[in-house]
Amino acid sequence: MVGVTGTRPGRRPTIVDVAAAAGVSKSLVSLALRGDPGVSEATGARIMAAADRLGYRSNRLARGLVQGRTMILGVLLTDLANPYHTEVVAGVEAAAEARGFTVLLAHGRRDRVRLERQLDSLLQLNVDGVVVVSSWVGPAALAEAARRVPVVMVGRPREFAPGVDTVANDDEAGARAAVRHLLELGHTRIGHLSGSGSPSSLSREEGYRDTMREAGLADGMLVHPVGEDRERAAAALLAHGPGAVFAVNDLAALAVLDHARPEVSVVGYDNTSLAEVTRPRLTSVDQPRAIMGRLATELLWERMGGRTGDRHEVLAPALVVRDSTAPPGQRRGGGTP
Repeated sequence: MVGVTGTRPGRRPTIVDVAAAAGVSKSLVSLALRGDPGVSEATGARIMAAADRLGYRSNRLARGLVQGRTMILGVLLTDLANPYHTEVVAGVEAAAEARGFTVLLAHGRRDRVRLERQLDSLLQLNVDGVVVVSSWVGPAALAEAARRVPVVMVGRPREFAPGVDTVANDDEAGARAAVRHLLELGHTRIGHLSGSGSPSSLSREEGYRDTMREAGLADGMLVHPVGEDRERAAAALLAHGPGAVFAVNDLAALAVLDHARPEVSVVGYDNTSLAEVTRPRLTSVDQPRAIMGRLATELLWERMGGRTGDRHEVLAPALVVRDSTAPPGQRRGGGTP
């Protein structure tokens, strides 16, 4: 039995079917589908109409294999629950799609061993390159991967791995901007909910400490690690009575907002989509996540094009002031307690 499209039911139409339906050769269909200028407008339109009628879709993987590629990029990230990671991935996907590539996602569930195992799994699937949105993967594993395919890390590494490009933001500068903002509002008792010990979180803590020392407030520093339980860590820090808190990321900042009195100012880091939707809207240090993802992908293209020297790009963050910060004694978003 033959279906209404001219192909057997259940069988995917091929380029041969399109050629027969359009009354042209298989090679002419191939040229038209590639957009070759040698195909006349009328013939091209007839071929495309036949392809649409049959439901034909060109095989991107097959085209890539002709070029020695799978047309797939691997993206490895630490935590799907953190919008910072997923917003970087969105930038990677946009850049990859523009080049005709598909993105294959893997995540480590905040487990270093699993992250390196997932990296190996991506390599076994013959991806053409990998963007690692994590600073938890060790330099040896990254260097080994880079000997097989181009690898770019988004984040601040503990040490640079040979053959691996990096894209990061200036974490210390971002922390300084956050603390200076609170100082300019008049706060002097400023706490810091610190991170997991990653290079980026350590740099943010260093920026906090340096800015407090420069303001003559070294004796008033309050630092508490976020650990595995953000809510408990936020409550523990707030028990010391800070008038303002700079948190290592937006998720930690939201935990502070949940527990803090209305007059405690709060600044996050990353400026994720959460910063706009929470109430009060969160003042946060903006990392250009989509730009970082696109830049990482561009570095992959350069590697594929033959570049051999390593590149390490550092982007400048910017503070975005919203409703979660106010002068001492004033409620977040305005008013007095």
